[in-house]
Amino acid sequence: MTRRFQSGLHHPAQFVATGFGAAVLIGAALLTMPIATTSGESAGWLTALFTATSAVCVTGLVVVDTAAHWSVFGEVVIACLFQIGGLGIMTMATLFTALLAGRVGLRARIAVATETKAVSVTDVRRLVRNVVLFSLACEAVTAVVLTARFMIGYGEPLGQALYLGGFHAVSAFNNAGFALWPDNLMRFVADPWICLPIAVAVIVGGMGFPVVFELARSWRHPSRWSILTRITTVVSVILLAVGTLFFLAAEWHNPRTMGALDDSAKPLAAFFAAVMPRSGGFNTLDISQMNPSSWLFTDLLMFIGGGSASTAGGIKVTTFGLLAFIIWAELRGEPRVNVGHRRLPESTQRQAMTITLMGVVLVAISTYALMLLTPYSLDRVLFEVISAFATNGLSTGITADTSVAGHVLLSLLMFVGRIGPLTLGSALALKERTRRYELPEERVIVG
Repeated sequence: MTRRFQSGLHHPAQFVATGFGAAVLIGAALLTMPIATTSGESAGWLTALFTATSAVCVTGLVVVDTAAHWSVFGEVVIACLFQIGGLGIMTMATLFTALLAGRVGLRARIAVATETKAVSVTDVRRLVRNVVLFSLACEAVTAVVLTARFMIGYGEPLGQALYLGGFHAVSAFNNAGFALWPDNLMRFVADPWICLPIAVAVIVGGMGFPVVFELARSWRHPSRWSILTRITTVVSVILLAVGTLFFLAAEWHNPRTMGALDDSAKPLAAFFAAVMPRSGGFNTLDISQMNPSSWLFTDLLMFIGGGSASTAGGIKVTTFGLLAFIIWAELRGEPRVNVGHRRLPESTQRQAMTITLMGVVLVAISTYALMLLTPYSLDRVLFEVISAFATNGLSTGITADTSVAGHVLLSLLMFVGRIGPLTLGSALALKERTRRYELPEERVIVG
């Protein structure tokens, strides 16, 4: 039976999809246990499944208040799920294989290379070790800062401060967006010792491991950076700067969000609001009270997401940057797409356009379907759909009130968004086909 099952998985991406699916089901089973809730009663399969999917897919959308509904056991299960989801099922599986067996098979190396977007499968063991150690180090540093702040600034006892600091550090680095307060992080909107460590953890976790490692090696020599690092870094900085300025302008006088804050606290709130749509999912401003223009701009930022091979979702800033270069080359009539002193392969161009178009189509269809299932307006439904697809977790407050069918739809969107449209599509393909001939070329009028 095992051999027959393995022989049916022809593509490495199928292992990734299967691994995430198994983690969701196991997490849901644990969350249905009475010990997982504060009331001591089973949460119900749908609530548990939605929460487990949101955790494994590092999204942060919830149908119940995390702190009020789930017990400490349930919260620990959720934290473990988004830690596993952030690092990647195949990364964790390869690590355990290396620790227990002392060697990693070729199939496992290919699978983890698919999950982490590694260029080569020859040294995946070292890659996995570096990824895990770097992740744990970032989470530990963030947890120390948050723990100290909770103790000194808010009088929390050591044990509770450690728990709060550790939970939110892991949630931030993995771009999960789960918080242990009913208002998420709105009570800390003017506290830089809470907002900035969480924002930095979200940024670092959302940059992507290949980019972070390359920046660590050659941050003094930008000319040596790869195309991936250049595009990810430049586009991320531009989006953060533009996003901060936009939210300052759009929400400065809104009495329901930023208008009630001191002028000194508004830049921090705007910066935090610009960071979170890249897939962080936390909020210090009431999303439901933002102006519609802010919702639309947040939709765009969420759809773009973070860096490739990161804990973030969306189509990725790399894809967005590549599309800009493709459009620029087409407008100039260039026969090839060049980025710096490198030529962009046609296969990469097709992949960028495929991911984007699949994302647009999926969001459009899901928005239409959710509007049929809920009484909410288009702007709120579109916000919810993009947040689920981009595994972001921000919400205008309609998640819990959505119908059962709506919850199922959002769960599927989170799963597809975490795996990736192209990865999931290739995982569903029975096998790769190679065309051994070329057809005659015929030009078609476009536009």
